[in-house]
This record gives sequence, structure tokens and C-alpha cells, in this order.
Amino acid sequence: MHRFKSFSTAKYLIGVKQHNWQPFHGKLWQRNYYEHIIRNEDEMNNIRDYITNNPLQWTVDEYNPEKGSQC
Repeated sequence: MHRFKSFSTAKYLIGVKQHNWQPFHGKLWQRNYYEHIIRNEDEMNNIRDYITNNPLQWTVDEYNPEKGSQC
């Protein structure tokens, strides 16, 4: 993944300098996030399910500041 980030960042900088792409002020890549290469259809479906169902868990999440006031 590191090579992909380096390659795409270099290409972006060339685009900014040579092709008048809009510059981005800040970091192009988020640090310390979870990277995962999807290798098959089952993994893709599991990730789709997570994306669909995870927001539904917010009401019971320990980090939800409104959790205690919903009782």
C-alpha cells in the first residue's frame, strides 16, 4: 500500500504543477487508518454488510454521547 500512496501522490503533484490541477492544502493520505485489500467476493460482501449495518449500531455504541439520554 505504501508504494501506491507514494506513486499516486507523485502523480498528483505532477498534475498540480504541469496540468493546473487544484492544489490540496493538507495531507493527501490519512495516517493510521485501517487498510485492507479486498481479495475475493466474500470479503467484498462482508465489507458491504459492515458499511450498511454499522451505522445502525450507533444508538448502542459506548462512544455515542446521546446513548445515556435515550432511556
